Amino acid sequence: MSKIDKPVTEEKDGGFMVKVATFIVEKRNLFFLLFGLGIIFSLIASNWVSVENALSAYLPETSETHIGLDLMEDEYVTYGSADIMVQNVTYEKAEELVDYISSIDYVAMVQFDNTTDHYNDFSALLSVTFIYEETDDECLNCLSDLTERLKDYDIYVSTTLGDQSSETIATEMQSITVYVAIIVLVVLLFTSDSYAEIPVLVITFLTSAALSSGTNFLLGTISFVSDSVTIVLQLALSVDYAVIFLNKYKNELKIAPPKEADIMALSKAIPEITASSLTTIGGLIAMSFMQFGIGPDMAIVLIKAIILSLLSVFLLMPGLIMIFSGLMEKTRHKSFVPKIPFVGKFAYKTRFIIPIIFLGLIIVGYYYSSKCPYVYGYSTLETAKKSEQDIINELIDDTFSSPTMVAINVPAGDYDKEAKLLSYLESREEIQYTTGLANTEAMNGRMLTEKLNAREFSEMIGIDSEVAELLYSAYAIDDENYGKLVNGIDKYSVPFIDMFTFLHKEIENEIIVLDDETAETVEEAYNKIDIARNQLQGENYDRMLLYMTLPEEGEETFAFLDELHTIAQDYYGEDANIVVVGEPTSQYDLKKTFDRDNTVVNVVSMLAVLVVLLFTFKSAGMPVLLILIIEGCIWVNFSFPYITHTNLFFMGYLIVSSIQMGANIDYAIVVSSRYQEVKKTMSQRDAIIDTMNYAFPTIVTSGTMLAMAGILIGQMTSEPCIAGIGVCLGRGTIISIIVVMFALPQILLFGDKLIEKTSFDVNVQLPTTFEKNVGVTRLDGFVRGHINGEVVGFVRGTVIGDVDLRVNNIGGENEEDPKLIENKEGDESHE
Repeated sequence: MSKIDKPVTEEKDGGFMVKVATFIVEKRNLFFLLFGLGIIFSLIASNWVSVENALSAYLPETSETHIGLDLMEDEYVTYGSADIMVQNVTYEKAEELVDYISSIDYVAMVQFDNTTDHYNDFSALLSVTFIYEETDDECLNCLSDLTERLKDYDIYVSTTLGDQSSETIATEMQSITVYVAIIVLVVLLFTSDSYAEIPVLVITFLTSAALSSGTNFLLGTISFVSDSVTIVLQLALSVDYAVIFLNKYKNELKIAPPKEADIMALSKAIPEITASSLTTIGGLIAMSFMQFGIGPDMAIVLIKAIILSLLSVFLLMPGLIMIFSGLMEKTRHKSFVPKIPFVGKFAYKTRFIIPIIFLGLIIVGYYYSSKCPYVYGYSTLETAKKSEQDIINELIDDTFSSPTMVAINVPAGDYDKEAKLLSYLESREEIQYTTGLANTEAMNGRMLTEKLNAREFSEMIGIDSEVAELLYSAYAIDDENYGKLVNGIDKYSVPFIDMFTFLHKEIENEIIVLDDETAETVEEAYNKIDIARNQLQGENYDRMLLYMTLPEEGEETFAFLDELHTIAQDYYGEDANIVVVGEPTSQYDLKKTFDRDNTVVNVVSMLAVLVVLLFTFKSAGMPVLLILIIEGCIWVNFSFPYITHTNLFFMGYLIVSSIQMGANIDYAIVVSSRYQEVKKTMSQRDAIIDTMNYAFPTIVTSGTMLAMAGILIGQMTSEPCIAGIGVCLGRGTIISIIVVMFALPQILLFGDKLIEKTSFDVNVQLPTTFEKNVGVTRLDGFVRGHINGEVVGFVRGTVIGDVDLRVNNIGGENEEDPKLIENKEGDESHE
């Protein structure tokens, strides 16, 4: 208990919180105006939020994927492309389509051959590359026109162009939000005492959600995960705050008029709700220590959302209560939440059995959770719902063989080393085929990087040999290679791609003039060669595409990625900077960050929550006990993927374990706090019965919302990462509710003595003061005296009337009247 030198008279010199609460209630119209302006601004600003849809963008800057993506963006050009599956066509008809599509002016090239990569079971897969870069909106126009041209065929299109995934996610999350809102309304109706409470809570929730969404632009760019799930999680995580405040208001309303009750309830709610939010914020802070950037991204967005929820409860909701106070009184109804004395009675009877069973359960949970089959990509994940694009991609993958592709970047300029490296890699069983400048055909069976002399070059492209010799001489001069002119130009060999590029430049500068037919042929060939070079050759690096027979992820794949660096360095030197980029590399990098983030998140979340609990309970035993219980729930939760042989995307564990530790532990705090309070005046049996009756409405309100939000996200979104978070969150919350309701009470009874012995709360006998007062008086301490009748016991509340009391603010044993003890023992329901 807090020290009170003399009873506090709220009207005369009320405490700081009362003054703050009075200001908020008195100035409610000002806050209405501020929140109204904030909502209007947020609705506008929500369109300013930039969303990042690539998980790879959140890898550490030192990761190979991050380095490689930056390198490739600087070095190469990536053109827009699309895979078009045409069903029910013969191979000959597919070839005709290839010729037709290739003739379209905005098509750069079409990849198609008679392997199962491109033709199988009377279906053809045409890989079309456009002449525009993939970020150019013209690519979408080209794709739209191309699909219109092929409308008479049975086609399916797979492409990364546009923003299809984010549009799909946004649509799905809108539906989920509607369902969650309906569930919230039903739960609030079930747990309310007045129908008019619901609009107060709903307006508060909607306001905080709007402010949260509208202020995301301040963070610059947020992840698609944060953008998708924040509103739903914000509602589920912060609903307790509004409910706690409303319950306190209803308690104060029993002894004071609405305005005074509002003020007193708010003065009590601010410190209590703030303390309650710290465990959730502590769990989220743990995510900010992750190397994988989505962790800090979600932590910041969710912490901001919770803070805005707190501000909405503290600053907006008191005014709403004043508006709806009359209607709340008129629409009062009987509570639908039943009393559950049987839970407390069951806990008391099984207090020596359940703790042992639970201990065995968490040991098994720890063992199985350590074997959880984490994955780092989407290729092996299944979701309950599939988007239209997912169905198309699966159809293509099921019809055609799909090798795993990575790009290996090596120092530029040495075509011979590139040719040798590609030749060796194609001899490896892990490689199905490769693509690079050194093994890409230019024309007539000649490779792009093959060295040709003047005669061979003239024969290849059909120009006069004398013109070719002049061209080679000009190239030698331009390259300042004068020795070749002295030794004889006929012995001078130059890679075809370099000489052909030089020829095109000379034609453009009108130094060399060819006949129209030859010039047209050269121009068409140059355009195709230029596109290939832009994709495979940069200023400092050359890129080779490797199509592997290995899966996207797995120990064998990751081991081969490490070996690739060694193989390339055998050709380019040990100091050569070799960078491998692709889905397998990204997943390998994600695995490396998970190995570190897993430990960090667990330790930091437990420490953050532990600190809050130490100050809450002033006991070393209670925080450790509660953390062990919730950590046990986490272990049990993540045992299910192993038991059901279901792969789990690693991010689901990192995020949900933090939320579960920070949010679900609130349920345990409610039960533990109440039990610690009432056991001072009741027997263990009565105390645990009272505790469970008291805690049940709070747990069922918050727990149902969070569990249903998770379940709906898991079942109604097609994005595997988000769906995995939803499934784990819903399941974890249900497990936590069951444990808090049917195991925690027994553990509290069983460990009661341990908790008492590890308490460091200092019980000091403070001086007794005598005070008289008339009016509204706040009491917080052990009191004996008359309030229109004798009062003996611990009192925490407000009295309206004449007060003549001795206030004894002690934390030790109370002075109990023998008659009161007798009455209490005679009535089990007495509190």
